[in-house]
Amino acid sequence: MGRFDILKEIEGLDPQTDHCRIYYLTSGYEFPWDTVRALEIALYRTYCVPSISALLDKTGEFRLRTQKRYDDTSLIVATWAEHGYDSEPGREAIRRMNRIHRRFNISNEDYLYVLSTFIFEPIRWMDRFGWRKLHPNEKQAMYYVYREVGRRMNIEDIPESLEAFERYNRDYERKYFRFAETNQRIGTATRNLFAAWFPKVLTPLVNLGIYSMLDDAMLQAFGFPQPPRFMHSLAGIGLQARGKAIRFFPPRRQPDFFTHRHNRTYPNGYKITDLGPPDFVQLANRTED
Repeated sequence: MGRFDILKEIEGLDPQTDHCRIYYLTSGYEFPWDTVRALEIALYRTYCVPSISALLDKTGEFRLRTQKRYDDTSLIVATWAEHGYDSEPGREAIRRMNRIHRRFNISNEDYLYVLSTFIFEPIRWMDRFGWRKLHPNEKQAMYYVYREVGRRMNIEDIPESLEAFERYNRDYERKYFRFAETNQRIGTATRNLFAAWFPKVLTPLVNLGIYSMLDDAMLQAFGFPQPPRFMHSLAGIGLQARGKAIRFFPPRRQPDFFTHRHNRTYPNGYKITDLGPPDFVQLANRTED
């Protein structure tokens, strides 16, 4: 199996009809580590919007169960990436997500923005830090996957092209990114979660590294300090160097999705019915029974 054999397969697929297969190959074989990092940035960007952060702050889940909130979201997304949104696991994951969201008053505009970040942050990350640039088929496939997921979430007015959706993404951020205390609380809780994955002595360095990965609009929206400019460059150079090194690694022979990895919240395994806030899980599972 050659380093570019999967890319050759992707080049021969139709991004409109084969988007689930392309997304599976891209996120599970070609860029598994980068996909997780990019989606972390995608979610982090959404916390720069006061209407979104206010809802998350109100639920208390970020304050009380930050790791579980992170793991639940990551497992749901990885499920449809691995199995496809119309597989039984994929449908179950989307149903679960819809039931969780149904309890809250979320605007269609905010839904659209969150959906857009799951397309464009991975595209931007891979084009900047990946071991190769994304093929146009991969970019289009991401759009089609999330367009279909969005439809199954009953999101309305999804833009009819990748280009139109990116314009929406950019326009929304210009309109709604601004500082709010709820942004800062949710952003700080998430920063502390990432820092907790490392030895405590490294916390100041990890925090500085996180700030270095955020652009000026995000730093301002969170009220985070501006790191030294050289840190932005250093972080970028380090990730680009990693990408160049990975290019010479042998191709992955088995997929690597978030669902395959040891999970901090569910070390003994999980079911889709375990996902969600504890009070919701208890009520939902009792109702389903």
